[in-house]
Amino acid sequence: MVFLVHGLSLCSIKSIDGRVIQLSKLCIVKIMSSNLTVSTLILTLSEFRGIMKRMKTQSLPTDHRAYHHGNLSLALLDAAEDELNEFGIEGFSLRGVAKRAGVSHAAPAHHFGDANGLLTALAARGFEKFIQRQRDFRLRAPTDARAQLAASGVGYVVFALEKPALFRLMFSSDRPNFDDPDLQRIAESAFEELVEHVRGVTEDQGSPKKDGAMMLDVAAAWAVAHGLADLLVAGRLHTLGSLAPRTRERRIAAIIARAIP
Repeated sequence: MVFLVHGLSLCSIKSIDGRVIQLSKLCIVKIMSSNLTVSTLILTLSEFRGIMKRMKTQSLPTDHRAYHHGNLSLALLDAAEDELNEFGIEGFSLRGVAKRAGVSHAAPAHHFGDANGLLTALAARGFEKFIQRQRDFRLRAPTDARAQLAASGVGYVVFALEKPALFRLMFSSDRPNFDDPDLQRIAESAFEELVEHVRGVTEDQGSPKKDGAMMLDVAAAWAVAHGLADLLVAGRLHTLGSLAPRTRERRIAAIIARAIP
């Protein structure tokens, strides 16, 4: 809603956002609503001040005034990922997230409790993307079990290269709370997908928690994929990391295939 104020004997007051508005003691106020309908009122200065005061006391919290486009929690997670990408875990702050999302400083804490709560939710969403990236590569690979496991490994490494800050949050930080039910559930889902694809190769139907041989096979596949991801993100495998993406992906698949039992 827009106020257009005209008058003769001018004085001034401050608007809600602190700007000075010039007013006359007898004001002609044109009110333009969101649908561009214009109404005209003649008010005294005290009446106009009363309207402004009521608008201020009845207004919504800042985060609802500033935010108008969809799910606020998702917007905060998007802003949190941008903040993490720019400043890393060490420089991550709720204030920075709020500023990026265009909401009040209290909004992130209201939705997620504290910075670690927001990082926990962000890690959970990271695992969802991590699982999806591996599925993307399996869809493009041959359907035999060995090719599917290798493709999962390529997706693992590519995810790390695409989202290094998120990858480190998920696997190298103590800030996320892995006792959180949502994070625990999705992290376990990621592990179970690895187990299922190792089973497809070894045809071992045992549980890696009970079957020592199965655990070794799972650990070998995981260690190779994670080791490649960590080394490439750190820039330690320049000969591999400097290759064109498709060539690099083929090389990663070949390395992983060597570790498949």
